[in-house]
Amino acid sequence: MRIFMAALATETNTFAPFPTGLGSFTEFGLVRDAASKVNSPSAEIMVTFCGLARSAGDDVVESLCAFSQPSGKTVRIVYEQLRDRILDDLRDAMKKAPVDIVLLALHGAMVAEGCDDCEGDLLTYIRELFPQVVIGVELDLHCHLSATMLSQADIVIAYKEYPHIDMRERAAELLDLCRRTAMGHIRPVAALVDTRMIGTYPTFREPMKGIVTELLALESLPGVLSASIAHGFPFADVADVGTRVLVITDGQPDVAVTAAKTMARRLYVARHALRPNMPDIETSLVRAADLPGCTVLADYADNPGGGAAGDSTYFLRTLLTRDAQNVAIGCFWDPIVASVCEQAGVGAMLPVRLGGKSGPASGEPIDLHVEVMAIQPQHSQAALGVRRSLGLSVWLRARQGTGCIDIVVISIRAQTFDPDAFTGLGIELSSKRLVVVKSSSHYEAGFAAVAKQMWSVSTPGALQLDFEHLTYTQRDGDFFPRIDDPWAVRGEPAAQLFDRSTRGWTSSP
Repeated sequence: MRIFMAALATETNTFAPFPTGLGSFTEFGLVRDAASKVNSPSAEIMVTFCGLARSAGDDVVESLCAFSQPSGKTVRIVYEQLRDRILDDLRDAMKKAPVDIVLLALHGAMVAEGCDDCEGDLLTYIRELFPQVVIGVELDLHCHLSATMLSQADIVIAYKEYPHIDMRERAAELLDLCRRTAMGHIRPVAALVDTRMIGTYPTFREPMKGIVTELLALESLPGVLSASIAHGFPFADVADVGTRVLVITDGQPDVAVTAAKTMARRLYVARHALRPNMPDIETSLVRAADLPGCTVLADYADNPGGGAAGDSTYFLRTLLTRDAQNVAIGCFWDPIVASVCEQAGVGAMLPVRLGGKSGPASGEPIDLHVEVMAIQPQHSQAALGVRRSLGLSVWLRARQGTGCIDIVVISIRAQTFDPDAFTGLGIELSSKRLVVVKSSSHYEAGFAAVAKQMWSVSTPGALQLDFEHLTYTQRDGDFFPRIDDPWAVRGEPAAQLFDRSTRGWTSSP
C-alpha cells in the first residue's frame, strides 16, 4: 500500500477574543515529513500512523504536521495556506505513484474566517481531486461531526476517552479499517444521529465512564466496524455544534442505524446526569479545608485547552483574600511577568502585576510582591504521552497576610496537564494542602497519583457552562439544556445514513 499522511488540527472557540494565526501553529512545530521531531497531539497520531504503516511494509508519504493551541477563529489566509500545502503534497505524491490511502489527523472543530467546517472543506478538496482514494480521518471527540466530513471520508473515528488517553489506539483502528477498505474486504456504511444535546462529558467519571464501556461493547456486535460519540465542542457557534453518535458497519445499514439510535438514546436518557454540576470557588475551598491530604481543584473556565487565555485572576484573588497557606496554583500565562522575573534573577523580591491581560473574562490584574524562587528557560510538562513546551517559566512565591502561595508562570499558553508543571520548577506537591490547576479534565490523568481528591470548579472566565444561554446563532434552539426534552418537541431524531458506494445520504426513521 502507498499511504499519504497529514495532520492539521486546532479547536476553535468562536467566542475567544484573539485569533489563531500562523505563529500559533509554529509555536508547536510546523513541520513537513518530520512529525517525530515535534511534540503535539497531531504529531503523536502521525508517528503512530507512520510506525504501523512502515512496519507493515507500506510506502509512506508524510506531509504537513500542524497543531495549534485552541483559541479563536483561524486567520483565513493561514488556514488556506496550510490546507493548500497538504493538497500540493498530495498532488506531487500522486504524480510519482498512485496513493491508495489518505490518513488525516484532524480535530473536527477547526473554524476559520469564512469557513465554519475546515475539516469538511479539506476533505471535499481531496475527494474532488482524487475520487477513488480511500480517506480515513481521526478526530478529537470534541468535534463537530458534519455530514460533509462523512460524505467525503470513507472512515471517520473519534477518540473515546476524555482525557484523551486513547489516540494511538484509535489511530491503529483507523489504519486497519482503511487498509481493509482499500483491499475490498469491507464496504463501510455510516449512520449518524444528532442527539440534540450540547454539553461536556469527562469519561473518567460516571455516567460517561459506563457509556464508553457500552460503546466499546457495541463494536463487538456482528458487522459493526466502529462506533464513536462526538461530544462536540460547545464553545463554538457553528451549525453542527452538539453531541452526535456515529456507527460504521460493513455493508449493513440497518445495523448501523439501530446501533447509532440505541447509543443516542442511551446518552439522551442520561442527559440530566451528564450536565456539569460543579461547585463554585468558595464552596470548593470550604469543602477542601476539611479533607485530608492534597486536594487538586481545576479552574475550569480558564482552561487554555478550550480557548481561554490562562491568565484569569479570580481563583488567585479569592485565595489571597482568605490568606491561604500551603497552596500552589498554575499555570498562569503571562510572558511579561516571566521575562521581568528572569531579568531580576532567582532570589529577587519585586512587585509584579500578574494576569488579567487578555480581556474582561480574565478579571483584573493582581498586584503582588513576590520572591523569585526558580527560573526555567525551557520548561515543559508531560501531556498525554508527549512533552509540551511551556517556554520561559518561573516559580514565584507570594506572601500576603499570613498566607503563602506558590505560583507557576509560563510563557507558552497551555493548560496544566501534569504535576511536573510544578515539580519541574522545584515545587514539591506531596506536602501541599491545595493545588489549583488551569484545566478542565485532562489534568485528571496526570494528577491522580498526587491528589487525595480532585474536582473541577465553576469559575468566572471564558468557558462558561450555561450552554442554554450561550449565543448560538447558527443552529436551531431545540437542544438540551435549552429545552428540557427536545425529543418530545421535535420527535426522536432520525439517523442519517451514508453509503460510500453511492456517496449519498438518506434519512432513516
